[in-house]
Amino acid sequence: MANFLFSNTDTVKLAEKYGTPLYVVSEDIIVERCNEIKRDFIERHKNTMAVYASKAFLTKEMARIIKREGLGMDVVSGGELYTAIKVDFPMEKIFFHGNNKTLDEIEMAVKHNVGRIVVDNFYELDLLGKVAKKYKKKANILFRITPGVDSHTHKYIRTGQIDSKFGIPLNENIIHKAILKAMELEYVELKGFHFHIGSQLQENETHVKAIKIIASLMNEVKNDIGFITKELNTGGGYGIHYNGNEHRKPLRYFTDAIMEELEKECEKYNLERPKVIIEPGRWIVGEAGITLYTIGSIKNIPGIRTYVGIDGGMPDNPRPSLYNAKYEALVANKMDEEPKNIVTVAGKCCESGDILIWDLKVPYIESGDILAVLSTGAYNYSMASNYNRIPRPAVVMVSNGKDRLIVKRETYDDIIKNEI
Repeated sequence: MANFLFSNTDTVKLAEKYGTPLYVVSEDIIVERCNEIKRDFIERHKNTMAVYASKAFLTKEMARIIKREGLGMDVVSGGELYTAIKVDFPMEKIFFHGNNKTLDEIEMAVKHNVGRIVVDNFYELDLLGKVAKKYKKKANILFRITPGVDSHTHKYIRTGQIDSKFGIPLNENIIHKAILKAMELEYVELKGFHFHIGSQLQENETHVKAIKIIASLMNEVKNDIGFITKELNTGGGYGIHYNGNEHRKPLRYFTDAIMEELEKECEKYNLERPKVIIEPGRWIVGEAGITLYTIGSIKNIPGIRTYVGIDGGMPDNPRPSLYNAKYEALVANKMDEEPKNIVTVAGKCCESGDILIWDLKVPYIESGDILAVLSTGAYNYSMASNYNRIPRPAVVMVSNGKDRLIVKRETYDDIIKNEI
């Protein structure tokens, strides 16, 4: 029987070697995406930068790859920043986000001279001003703003609308006050603005709308306050293929539209075009990952449904329960058999909502078969939990037929190691 190959690696042999559930990540695909970013954005447009949104997937090895490929990195917590520090990631290429950074996190960022701190609110601006003054270190910042556009994605991954927990609203009394306050702080330098519309976007229209709004703001604050926008971080959110008609578009579909609109708006307002930063995460790593499971129980309810049980589920992939996310999957050890049957893939947790895939087409299926769920590189490992006291899976990196372990499988002892 033919087995499923991923980055020229036999996935059935990976399951035999490392066990299941197993996250498998393709270095080849990650590097391919990084090369596309460099070719079609950084080299195509002057005065630009790309940073990897590490919340999608971050391990020490992933940080090393991003460092080697020359991209920057976006972090949203002390833990993500600490991971970058441990692999000697260039701190000047770090963008530190978060809507409620703690004092410890801000101190860590200032002490380690991170490149940009993306300030989300007045509370953080006050705190950062005090910390930077305490250590006598200049903190370069961007203000995260909410441009007020609807990204038409799942409500839990929309972030650019006015009613959002993220960012400073574009109310003149609020944003002008924030800029003036930042300009007064001795150890804080405001470089510009950041926005992020939302995630898993299939169209570029909301980015274009946001650019129009931000360009108007740039013109307004230049004329009213004398603030010159040097940098504009346009976030990420570019969608990938999960199932059906969703397809990953070339990077240029989004970035060319962003740059063309910004150039046009800057010319209209007689503004110098600022440095532009993008923050793709899922777009880089989402399709670079798969998850392997072993099929166990098979429950047929005549005339209704066949449930196929796997040795993982909600703890290693909470997205179907959280976002109603949909995935495609293959029976990795039966690639040459025609899929004639319909099954529902059920996780092993004590939750009725722990269903990974509804109505999946498969060949004749048996206990012991290996299921490969596709496009699990983003927000699977990073969101994994020990719900039901299930150990987190191992992570294996593959490249051109070779494999290497980058995260060990957790044990039961790992789960209880911090308990007293």
